[in-house]
Amino acid sequence: MRKIDLRNHGEAAQPECIKALIVEFITTFFFVFAGVGSAMATDSLVGNTLVGLFAVAVAHAFVVAVMISAGHISGGHLNPAVTLGLLMGGHISIFRAFLYWIDQLLASSAACFLLSYLTGGMKSSLDGLGPLLTGFVVGANILAGGAFSGASMNPARSFGPALVSGNWTD
Repeated sequence: MRKIDLRNHGEAAQPECIKALIVEFITTFFFVFAGVGSAMATDSLVGNTLVGLFAVAVAHAFVVAVMISAGHISGGHLNPAVTLGLLMGGHISIFRAFLYWIDQLLASSAACFLLSYLTGGMKSSLDGLGPLLTGFVVGANILAGGAFSGASMNPARSFGPALVSGNWTD
Protein backbone atom coordinates (compact mmCIF):
# COMPACT_ATOMS: atom_id res chain seq x y z
CA MET A 1 0.00 0.00 0.00
CA ARG A 2 1.33 3.42 -0.91
CA LYS A 3 1.69 6.20 1.60
CA ILE A 4 0.04 9.60 1.22
CA ASP A 5 2.44 11.96 -0.55
CA LEU A 6 3.25 14.91 1.72
CA ARG A 7 5.26 17.04 -0.74
CA ASN A 8 5.66 20.70 0.07
CA HIS A 9 3.59 23.64 -1.17
CA GLY A 10 6.29 24.65 -3.68
CA GLU A 11 4.61 22.24 -6.08
CA ALA A 12 1.96 24.89 -6.81
CA ALA A 13 4.53 27.10 -8.56
CA GLN A 14 5.65 24.39 -10.96
CA PRO A 15 4.42 24.91 -14.55
CA GLU A 16 3.18 21.31 -14.78
CA CYS A 17 0.98 21.80 -11.71
CA ILE A 18 -0.39 25.12 -12.95
CA LYS A 19 -1.22 23.59 -16.34
CA ALA A 20 -2.96 20.65 -14.65
CA LEU A 21 -5.04 22.99 -12.48
CA ILE A 22 -6.10 25.06 -15.50
CA VAL A 23 -7.15 21.94 -17.40
CA GLU A 24 -8.96 20.52 -14.35
CA PHE A 25 -10.85 23.81 -13.97
CA ILE A 26 -11.86 23.86 -17.64
CA THR A 27 -12.95 20.22 -17.78
CA THR A 28 -14.88 20.44 -14.49
CA PHE A 29 -16.49 23.69 -15.67
CA PHE A 30 -17.72 22.10 -18.92
CA PHE A 31 -18.84 18.94 -17.11
CA VAL A 32 -21.00 20.92 -14.68
CA PHE A 33 -22.17 23.42 -17.32
CA ALA A 34 -23.36 20.68 -19.70
CA GLY A 35 -24.77 18.48 -16.95
CA VAL A 36 -26.67 21.15 -15.06
CA GLY A 37 -27.63 22.92 -18.29
CA SER A 38 -29.17 19.74 -19.68
CA ALA A 39 -31.10 19.22 -16.44
CA MET A 40 -32.38 22.80 -16.61
CA ALA A 41 -33.39 22.43 -20.26
CA THR A 42 -35.51 19.32 -19.69
CA ASP A 43 -38.32 21.33 -18.12
CA SER A 44 -38.83 23.49 -21.18
CA LEU A 45 -37.95 20.94 -23.88
CA VAL A 46 -39.48 17.70 -22.69
CA GLY A 47 -42.92 17.01 -21.27
CA ASN A 48 -42.21 13.43 -20.16
CA THR A 49 -40.15 13.04 -16.98
CA LEU A 50 -38.62 9.72 -18.06
CA VAL A 51 -37.56 11.13 -21.43
CA GLY A 52 -36.11 14.18 -19.70
CA LEU A 53 -34.19 12.00 -17.25
CA PHE A 54 -32.84 9.95 -20.16
CA ALA A 55 -31.71 13.14 -21.94
CA VAL A 56 -29.90 14.34 -18.81
CA ALA A 57 -28.23 10.92 -18.39
CA VAL A 58 -27.07 10.85 -22.01
CA ALA A 59 -25.74 14.42 -21.77
CA HIS A 60 -23.76 13.49 -18.66
CA ALA A 61 -22.47 10.31 -20.29
CA PHE A 62 -21.14 12.15 -23.32
CA VAL A 63 -19.67 15.10 -21.45
CA VAL A 64 -17.89 12.83 -18.95
CA ALA A 65 -16.41 10.79 -21.79
CA VAL A 66 -15.18 13.87 -23.63
CA MET A 67 -13.90 15.72 -20.55
CA ILE A 68 -11.96 12.72 -19.21
CA SER A 69 -10.43 12.19 -22.66
CA ALA A 70 -9.50 15.87 -22.86
CA GLY A 71 -8.29 15.92 -19.28
CA HIS A 72 -5.20 13.78 -19.78
CA ILE A 73 -3.03 16.69 -18.60
CA SER A 74 -4.74 16.94 -15.22
CA GLY A 75 -5.93 13.38 -14.94
CA GLY A 76 -9.52 14.40 -15.69
CA HIS A 77 -10.68 13.86 -12.12
CA LEU A 78 -13.80 16.09 -12.41
CA ASN A 79 -14.81 14.81 -8.99
CA PRO A 80 -13.38 15.48 -5.52
CA ALA A 81 -14.05 11.83 -4.63
CA VAL A 82 -11.77 10.70 -7.47
CA THR A 83 -9.12 13.13 -6.25
CA LEU A 84 -9.45 11.67 -2.75
CA GLY A 85 -8.97 8.16 -4.13
CA LEU A 86 -5.84 9.21 -6.00
CA LEU A 87 -4.54 10.92 -2.87
CA MET A 88 -5.14 7.84 -0.74
CA GLY A 89 -3.44 5.70 -3.39
CA GLY A 90 -0.36 7.93 -3.29
CA HIS A 91 -0.74 9.11 -6.88
CA ILE A 92 -0.97 12.82 -6.03
CA SER A 93 0.31 14.87 -3.11
CA ILE A 94 -1.95 16.09 -0.34
CA PHE A 95 -1.18 19.66 -1.35
CA ARG A 96 -2.18 19.02 -4.97
CA ALA A 97 -5.34 17.27 -3.79
CA PHE A 98 -6.36 20.39 -1.86
CA LEU A 99 -5.63 22.53 -4.93
CA TYR A 100 -7.75 20.22 -7.08
CA TRP A 101 -10.64 20.30 -4.61
CA ILE A 102 -10.61 24.11 -4.56
CA ASP A 103 -10.32 24.13 -8.36
CA GLN A 104 -13.23 21.70 -8.82
CA LEU A 105 -15.53 23.61 -6.48
CA LEU A 106 -14.65 26.96 -8.08
CA ALA A 107 -15.25 25.53 -11.57
CA SER A 108 -18.59 24.09 -10.51
CA SER A 109 -19.65 27.40 -8.98
CA ALA A 110 -18.49 29.40 -12.02
CA ALA A 111 -20.42 27.12 -14.39
CA CYS A 112 -23.58 27.48 -12.33
CA PHE A 113 -23.24 31.24 -11.96
CA LEU A 114 -22.88 31.47 -15.76
CA LEU A 115 -25.92 29.23 -16.27
CA SER A 116 -27.90 31.30 -13.79
CA TYR A 117 -26.90 34.50 -15.60
CA LEU A 118 -27.68 33.08 -19.05
CA THR A 119 -31.03 31.60 -18.04
CA GLY A 120 -32.21 34.25 -15.60
CA GLY A 121 -32.07 31.87 -12.64
CA MET A 122 -31.84 28.20 -11.99
CA LYS A 123 -35.21 26.53 -12.50
CA SER A 124 -35.14 22.77 -12.74
CA SER A 125 -37.14 19.85 -11.45
CA LEU A 126 -33.91 17.87 -11.24
CA ASP A 127 -32.15 19.89 -8.55
CA GLY A 128 -29.11 18.57 -6.79
CA LEU A 129 -28.70 16.83 -9.20
CA GLY A 130 -11.75 4.83 -18.89
CA PRO A 131 -13.58 7.92 -20.68
CA LEU A 132 -16.45 6.26 -22.56
CA LEU A 133 -17.14 3.58 -19.97
CA THR A 134 -17.04 6.08 -17.13
CA GLY A 135 -19.46 8.26 -19.04
CA PHE A 136 -21.85 5.36 -19.55
CA VAL A 137 -21.60 4.35 -15.89
CA VAL A 138 -22.46 7.91 -14.86
CA GLY A 139 -25.33 7.92 -17.35
CA ALA A 140 -26.61 4.55 -16.10
CA ASN A 141 -26.41 5.71 -12.48
CA ILE A 142 -28.43 8.79 -13.35
CA LEU A 143 -31.04 6.61 -15.07
CA ALA A 144 -31.19 4.30 -12.05
CA GLY A 145 -31.20 6.90 -9.27
CA GLY A 146 -32.07 10.21 -10.88
CA ALA A 147 -35.78 10.07 -10.15
CA PHE A 148 -35.12 9.37 -6.48
CA SER A 149 -32.24 11.65 -5.51
CA GLY A 150 -30.87 13.45 -8.58
CA ALA A 151 -28.11 10.78 -8.63
CA SER A 152 -25.23 13.15 -8.18
CA MET A 153 -22.10 11.10 -7.62
CA ASN A 154 -19.82 14.10 -7.67
CA PRO A 155 -19.56 16.67 -4.87
CA ALA A 156 -18.29 19.32 -7.32
CA ARG A 157 -21.29 18.64 -9.58
CA SER A 158 -23.65 19.17 -6.63
CA PHE A 159 -21.82 22.08 -4.96
CA GLY A 160 -22.21 24.64 -7.77
CA PRO A 161 -25.98 24.22 -8.24
CA ALA A 162 -26.56 24.23 -4.47
CA LEU A 163 -24.47 27.37 -4.01
CA VAL A 164 -26.14 29.31 -6.83
CA SER A 165 -29.72 28.19 -6.10
CA GLY A 166 -29.36 28.35 -2.32
CA ASN A 167 -30.98 24.91 -2.12
CA TRP A 168 -28.83 22.53 -0.04
CA THR A 169 -31.47 19.79 0.28
CA ASP A 170 -31.41 16.51 -1.64
